[in-house]
Amino acid sequence: MSANSSTPSPTSGFPSGDDDRIENDLTAGLDLGFDGAEDLLRAWRQGMRPDPNLTVSEWADQHRWLSSRASAEPGRYRTARTPYLRGIMDALSPGHPAQRIAFMKAAQVGATEAGNNWIGFVIHHAPGPMLAVLPTVEMAKRSSRGRIDPLIADSPALREKVSPARSRDSGNSMLSKEFPGGILVLTGANSATGLRSMPARYVFLDEVDAYPASADEEGDPVTLAEARTTTFAHRRKVFMVSTPTIRGLSRIEREFEASDQRRYFVPCPHCGAMQWLQFERLHWAKGKPETAAYHCEGCERPIAEHHKTEMLARGEWRATAAATDPKAIGFHLSALYSPLGWKSWPDIARDWLAAQGSEEMLRAARNTLLGETWVESGDAPEWQRLADRREAWKPGTVPAAGLFLTAGADVQKDRIEVDVWAWGRGLESWLVDHIVIPGGPDDPAAWDRLTALLGRSWQHANGAFMTVARLGIDTGYEAAAVYAWSRKVGFDQVAPLKGLEGFNRAAPVSGPTFVDATIGGKRLRRGARLWSVATATFKTETYRFLRIERPSDEDRALGAQDAPGTVHIPGWADTEWLKQLVAEQLVTIRDRRGYAHQEWQKMRERNEALDCRVYARAAAWILGADRWDEATWRRLEAQAGVETRMPAAIPTDTTPPDPAQPKAGTLTTPRRKRRAYTPNFMRD
Repeated sequence: MSANSSTPSPTSGFPSGDDDRIENDLTAGLDLGFDGAEDLLRAWRQGMRPDPNLTVSEWADQHRWLSSRASAEPGRYRTARTPYLRGIMDALSPGHPAQRIAFMKAAQVGATEAGNNWIGFVIHHAPGPMLAVLPTVEMAKRSSRGRIDPLIADSPALREKVSPARSRDSGNSMLSKEFPGGILVLTGANSATGLRSMPARYVFLDEVDAYPASADEEGDPVTLAEARTTTFAHRRKVFMVSTPTIRGLSRIEREFEASDQRRYFVPCPHCGAMQWLQFERLHWAKGKPETAAYHCEGCERPIAEHHKTEMLARGEWRATAAATDPKAIGFHLSALYSPLGWKSWPDIARDWLAAQGSEEMLRAARNTLLGETWVESGDAPEWQRLADRREAWKPGTVPAAGLFLTAGADVQKDRIEVDVWAWGRGLESWLVDHIVIPGGPDDPAAWDRLTALLGRSWQHANGAFMTVARLGIDTGYEAAAVYAWSRKVGFDQVAPLKGLEGFNRAAPVSGPTFVDATIGGKRLRRGARLWSVATATFKTETYRFLRIERPSDEDRALGAQDAPGTVHIPGWADTEWLKQLVAEQLVTIRDRRGYAHQEWQKMRERNEALDCRVYARAAAWILGADRWDEATWRRLEAQAGVETRMPAAIPTDTTPPDPAQPKAGTLTTPRRKRRAYTPNFMRD
């Protein structure tokens, strides 16, 4: 036997030298005797040859092309550019025993392209039903346009498998791509319908920490998506990818900790010691991030940035824990591994220094640079400290920097409690009024008083008058009564709310969903509507804002202003209200499987002030305060006459405004005009 036929090939189903012999044996003695017979036989032989036994990374190197629309480095894909992705991609190959693969990572390390390579591999080489889940349906649509369509269009091997969407029989739409032997469906984690759409052999769960706590109130999106793989048993593959968020609440951290926790070990160029890169070993001279270098844990010598390429090429994944599920593996990667030309070590040092002094920026740096969770401080601020920092202004008046009003209403058995908050730039806020309306949800007079509150005005420091732009009201105690009142007054100024468990920083408020339906089950868009609120997100934010220190008198004299998010509490807020504002605490508990998660628990029986704050904050989010551009803020400042943001004397008069007096805090959403449709035969 020749040497060629005795050595198996790693990328072929047969020994490499036997391919031609087998093809010749299959066609021996065939004499078709017509023009083109050889071409026909050659095509037939190629069809009989088994598909190469490629891994995902090998497939990507052979067939993947990167588009300039979706990549900063267009051209042929090279796994050698990001060697750490090879082990992750190959674990997604059919021949690898892992069924659940978790990747907890920093931002911009190539994880999404690894997932796209897997999608391309499935379409071209291992067809089957595949489900790709993004945080929202809208994000799934953007991914389809910006990533999946270029993936298919720019890779010839895929282009011939997926027909263009314009073809009448292509089976190709924005969220569905059919190919021989399979289909790719894209959906959002906020769509229970999309998650139930079909059985799936392959499931790609992208940015799972940004998923809502529940998909249309039907359960955890990850659980719903994984349930689609049940019928495929040992042949299934579930790939979970995400930048982590908060310790104890992060889905990807939970999956990683239940896995074998693989780290990418790289050699020191000086002593050869294998180690996984940790931020604590990145050192730089004080105030000089450009001097950042990694210090080896073996020889302690500094490693310059230019060594990184060779280090990554010689790196390897090593498990650092025993998995609770033998079919589950996990990978972790920080931005320290970014290849040359991407995120450099000096860049990381600069970003870390820039984040100092801001809890929000530090959390983002820990998540996106280190690929690690942020430990949220859920300790309640001391109410005595809040009492000591109360400020003097008259009840029912709006301080100078307040630009619009929202209110939160908490419905109780025998009363409705309402807090009115003013909001300024950077979500700086002031408690403007606290109202207790006697009578519960079954008392019509109580609802009449709440209706009257919607028409009431509060005087601004500069003389203008403001009404509540949006009132958020809880539906948890008596939803039917809240819906009935909301239908009566309309939804332009009122937002019925339902609290959801868990955190969702990307979209803490979702909706609205339409509650009313016909007998046939069709939702009525003109009926009652409900907004869902991740209350834990806004409670955590409130506590963080309450901890912000105010500038000293000396600093103010030098021009210092209050930081964004500062909460201003008036002197008339009593002890009971202050205790209610900090009545809960974020605690970490473990379930029966040992997984840790965080939840808010009461320390005091009454927490109406905190609830009202959350509802008022949700109302501000619904109005768009988190997303307004500079023009909107300037318009609000012009209405209130505070373009300079200079403090003015607080008015003492709160009489109703004369119609001729200026109005402020008015937020109008221009209605789009309907476009007139002209049939083609009527056009010139």
